[in-house]
Parts: sequence; C-alpha cells; structure tokens
Amino acid sequence: MQYKRIVVKVGSALVSPDGQGCSGKHVLAIAGFISACHQREIEVILVSSGSVAAGRSHIAHGSNNPSIAAKQAMAAVGQMQMMANWQRFFDFSCSQLLITHGDLKDRKRYLNIKNTVRVLLENRALPIINENDTVATQELKVGDNDNLAALVAMVVDADALLILSDVDGVFDKDPRKFGDAKLIPVIDEITQEIYDLAGGTSNHLATGGMATKIQAADKACQQGIDTYIVNGTMPYGFEQLLKNENPGTHFIAKGNNLTAKKQWLKNTLKSAGAVHVDKGAVNALQQSGASLLPIGVKGLTGDFAKGAAIDIIYLDGALPKVIGKGICQYSSADLARIQGKGSQHIEDILGYCPSQEVIHRDDFVLSKKA
Repeated sequence: MQYKRIVVKVGSALVSPDGQGCSGKHVLAIAGFISACHQREIEVILVSSGSVAAGRSHIAHGSNNPSIAAKQAMAAVGQMQMMANWQRFFDFSCSQLLITHGDLKDRKRYLNIKNTVRVLLENRALPIINENDTVATQELKVGDNDNLAALVAMVVDADALLILSDVDGVFDKDPRKFGDAKLIPVIDEITQEIYDLAGGTSNHLATGGMATKIQAADKACQQGIDTYIVNGTMPYGFEQLLKNENPGTHFIAKGNNLTAKKQWLKNTLKSAGAVHVDKGAVNALQQSGASLLPIGVKGLTGDFAKGAAIDIIYLDGALPKVIGKGICQYSSADLARIQGKGSQHIEDILGYCPSQEVIHRDDFVLSKKA
C-alpha cells in the first residue's frame, strides 16, 4: 500500500458473524492484514464495531430488536470480550479508546484523543476505537461507527479509510434483489445518485448500512482521505490491498489531505495569540520539520486556551516576522510558566505534562521564511 497511516473500520458482521459473541472466523484474516501493515511500517488505527453482538448472549432481552438500555448493557459486557478477541491475534500491544461525538466536538478532548493516538502509534501499539455505546444513546440509536471512523481518520490525519463489511462495495443496483447487479469499482464524486443506490441493513444488531458507509466516505473524501469499502469476509481482498489493488469500491479523495489540513489551519482558523521564538527554533521548524518545544519560546502575547491556533513570530532585530501558525498544546497561562524550559521540566513546573511539544509538527504550517 502507498499509504502511511490508515484507519480500518470493522463491522459487527465480521466480529460476530452469528450475532452471539466474538469469533475469529473473519477477524483472523483482518488481524493478519493489520500485522502485514505493521511490517511495512504502515500505521493502523482500528475502529471496531461488535460490542453489542459480543455481549448479546449475556443479557436477557426477549426480543430480536433489543431496547436501547439492553443494547447498552450488551455493549458493557461485550466490549471486554471484543478487546480480548482482537488482542489474541497480535504479538504487539492493543489499546482501547471509547469515545463519542461529544469527545470529538470538544476541543480539549479532541486534542487529548489526537495526542493519545499519536503516542500509541509511536510505541507501535494498535489503537482500537469504539463508540462508547454504554452512554451514547443517540449515537447508538442511529448507528454511527462508519461515520465515527471517518471522524477518527480526520483526527489522526490518516491517508486512507478502509471500511470492512460483509458486502463487496457499492453496486449499480441492489445485489440482494438483482442477479445482474455490478460492482462500481471507482467513485470519483459522491452525488445524490450514489446515495440513492444505498439500501438499509438486514442485520438487526448492526447499526449501519450502505448509507452510513457512503456518508463516511463523503466526509473523509472531502478532507482528502481516500476511502474504500471492502468485503472483509474475503481474505484475498487484503492481499490485493497490500499490492495496491482495489478489491471493492474506491472513493477518490478530493485533493491531498495534508494540503487540505494545512489550508484549513492557515486560512480558516483565526489566531488567538502568538509565541515569540528564537533563531534555533526558526531553523528547527523551517529546515528540519521539527515540533516547537518550550525551550524555543521566548515570549508570548494574547490570552488563549489549550487547542487554540496561534502565530509563531521571530523577532529579527526590531522587526517581527510571522513564520507560521499552529495549534497550541498549552494555554497561555501554562505556557508562560514553561517558556524557555526544557521539556523534561514541564511536569515539575505544572504538575502534569500533556505534551512534550508546545506545537507538534503535525499541527503546524509554515507561512514564509524569516
């Protein structure tokens, strides 16, 4: 694969084919694909459905259409089993992150998720993300793990999103009703006509169908993230992916996600303040693509919160020059206390250390050289 960081979304039908607990029937091949990606230095973030199905047999419900409360209880039991099921197929560490849309909308929690995933990847651990179904009633009701995967792909700056299910991809008509239905291998633009091709789901435990997958692809592609819908029950599909071949439906991203992010940061976010840096920091940012560390900060202006966009200014004599803009990991109050200090002293000064960097290189865009 030509991608460096991918999000792999796995549907309930793959984790629990019979809806009565976890199974390795399909997960084994998926785990093999993820391991192969690791061997190729491709970073993987896994978004896994299936906790409700995994816990189904442990919660009395008396219905093929369980109540929200019953599904939440199933998720609470099933999440443990689902994680154990994934971990048994890997010889590297797995990690669990349970999040909701509220976490992604809150700027501080958004940054915390981003930073946690970043550190996990740096330590070659596999982040396994699922919606917190035990508390997210509305999200659980409407079914959103496909869209959640798209949002996660944006948070972690992924190059591609792979949506694995028990269907081959998008067809020109419903393959369950028409024997002559043909798979659409490439979709350049997601139009209303494409949405109209989506049907519902026949799985009473699943929370999404083709419609949510197309919605997810739409979100991701608009942010420059290539998206694939692939049949996860067919192991040869993973071999094709590793050979840069398309085994399902490929939604073409609109532009480059790095360019899209840099443009968003540069042109959309308004700066809430600024930091003044020394020549060493300027060289590191411009020439080495490094992050901005507190030791390189010599002053700051403005009153800003953690997660705010700020300008990076170099004082060349008496003439200030803006060399770039980035998302700050610290509030102005905390930054004032650690400026000019080594990163190893942050915890001693503040009592905690959410990040070694003031601005991580992934959250920084250059303007012009000083």
